[in-house]
Amino acid sequence: MKITHTKTALLPILLSLSCATIAQDNNDSEQLSDLTVTADLRQDTTVREIATSVTVLDSDTLSQAGTQHFQDVLGLIPNLNWSGSTSRPRYFQIRGIGERSQYEGAPNPSVGFIIDDMDFTGIGGAATLFDLQQVDVLRGPQGTRYGANALAGLIYVQSQAPSFDSAYTLETTLGEYGTYAAGFSATGALGDSDRAAFRLAAHQFNSDGFRRNDFFNADDTDSLDEMMLRGKINWAVSDDWQADLTLMLVDINNGFDKWNPENSYTTHSDDLGIDDQRSVGFSVRQTFSSAAGFDLISITSYTDNKIQYFFDGDWGNDNYWGEYAPYDFTSNNDRERTNLSQEFRLVSKPESRLFNATTDWLAGLYLSQLDEDNVTDDFYNGDVSRAFNSQFEADTLAVFTQLDTHINASTVLTTGLRFERRSADYTDNNGLDLSPDDDMLGGQISINHELRTGKNIYATLSRGYKAGGFNLSPSLSADRRAYDPEFLLNLELGIKALLLDYRLSLNVSAFYSERDDMQVSTSTQDDPTDPLTYTYFTGNAASGKNYGLEADWLYQINRNWNLHGSLGLLNATFSDYVTVDANYNGRKQAHAPDYTFNIGFSYIGDTGWFARADLHGSDGFYFSDSHEQQANSREILNLKTGYQADSWSVYLWGRNVLDETYAVRGFYFGVEPPDFADTLYKHLGDPKHFGVTAQFEF
Repeated sequence: MKITHTKTALLPILLSLSCATIAQDNNDSEQLSDLTVTADLRQDTTVREIATSVTVLDSDTLSQAGTQHFQDVLGLIPNLNWSGSTSRPRYFQIRGIGERSQYEGAPNPSVGFIIDDMDFTGIGGAATLFDLQQVDVLRGPQGTRYGANALAGLIYVQSQAPSFDSAYTLETTLGEYGTYAAGFSATGALGDSDRAAFRLAAHQFNSDGFRRNDFFNADDTDSLDEMMLRGKINWAVSDDWQADLTLMLVDINNGFDKWNPENSYTTHSDDLGIDDQRSVGFSVRQTFSSAAGFDLISITSYTDNKIQYFFDGDWGNDNYWGEYAPYDFTSNNDRERTNLSQEFRLVSKPESRLFNATTDWLAGLYLSQLDEDNVTDDFYNGDVSRAFNSQFEADTLAVFTQLDTHINASTVLTTGLRFERRSADYTDNNGLDLSPDDDMLGGQISINHELRTGKNIYATLSRGYKAGGFNLSPSLSADRRAYDPEFLLNLELGIKALLLDYRLSLNVSAFYSERDDMQVSTSTQDDPTDPLTYTYFTGNAASGKNYGLEADWLYQINRNWNLHGSLGLLNATFSDYVTVDANYNGRKQAHAPDYTFNIGFSYIGDTGWFARADLHGSDGFYFSDSHEQQANSREILNLKTGYQADSWSVYLWGRNVLDETYAVRGFYFGVEPPDFADTLYKHLGDPKHFGVTAQFEF
């Protein structure tokens, strides 16, 4: 791994200091327990029992390793990457598979993103960390569980559940770059009832961002303004009927001023970017316990999302461009997406097992309707150069089933199947009128064997899929407008174990995937003098291969100290991809680093002192499948220390404390007059910054 000596040397120093202190602390061991995977169809499956590679970040990990957003803990998850170009991560890649942007066209995701049963795929800016219970990241195709939205995997976020015991929490944060935040949560019984409980959470976060704009002489043009409100009610309507309601409002009013020709933190834009998202949604999960030997689970969800994305396309101003002024491009996109879904599951109880009481079963029906309207206006020197609007609707019907057969007391064979049909309608003001239908079939067969208590091995063969789509550029020929669904066949072997008297949790998996009719996104610039003619094109490459290894571990040295880490190794290449410009056979896929890692420790003292260190790293990777420009490798160190009393705590934290300069997105095109030569432009990640967070419970 290409890790610099200076940065790598810091971690052994930190670890040696920790080991020296360990000797002075109580050596009593704490036993680790297995975590529950809430993203599974049964929702009572533990990490060891689920035959897939999964990372579960519980509330303690989220609180200790993060500060505000899911972005803060991405480095803990092996083989997960993300692309910039937005104020917060929205586009994720798992094992090198996933979208890098969505500037135009129909939603067609590879990585699902669910918050409290509400679908936020492609608009994951809503994932703030305050009052969360856990985050599950399932890697590999989830063809049975979630279908077309999870070709590469699924990110499932669950907030804290209501409690009958009254409790209140107040959290405040102050930091550099104008950072301040406040959050409040309350939970308790609803009225005098012993059947209903509520939870309310509210959080507001503000920051000036990490750019300085020399045209406006301001340091807040890339600001963050993020508000979250959430309410939950869990109600035992009767002994056989449980109803759980979640309401959520996320109001994000962020700036977007990140790009400049010098690839630095100083910008020159005279038109300030906007990255706003207002999402209102609800979910209702109902569980009916039947005397016939099964549970009926109904999950209803709805979201309404209004999104504005505006950017300065030339990244400058008249004074900056000098003799080439006036030179001014801007683009504004207004998007409104609604998503209504309904799922029914029949889940067997032990008394209704099949085949001589050896097989648990479940069957389900999934329906959804997604509507998205897009309006894009591009301007050149104040005049409209393109006015584009489109309407998209997709109706999805899926049926699925899963059998869990207990071959013996130690071995479970799981078979799952999902058939999904998506019918879409698309129209735009360029005269494009399409109604594609896709029939897709996916599923899995896996075997999970318990070697002995706390030690499992598994093997899984799974097939995932992703719906087809279409390109919008009117300059494309008719035969290049549409592209077909993509399918992925994945073989995975793994071991999950609690070792050393339950003090070491170790999960290791190896995977091999074949991508068929692989959807590849490339880009071209039709007019080199006009950066707004940068056109995205998606087509089906013949095939690709993605294989590698994933591991994570937690070693509880004693009740005060633990060592934790993760490692992802990945080889993601094109098997057969030839364009009119180049032969990409054998080349690495975009945003697919050869390795990702995290290593660190945490200390929780008997007297209340706390410390945590995390060193995240990633190999370099190609920014795009249409050019050869690459990001450099990076190593980022995050630190947190503080004091935890019974009813209050205070933490000092530092992010990227070594001030590593790294890129999260890159474009290769011409933006600088007079020759508009193709140049690599990079969206830089956040520099070092520090702050303090205090929490009070009463």
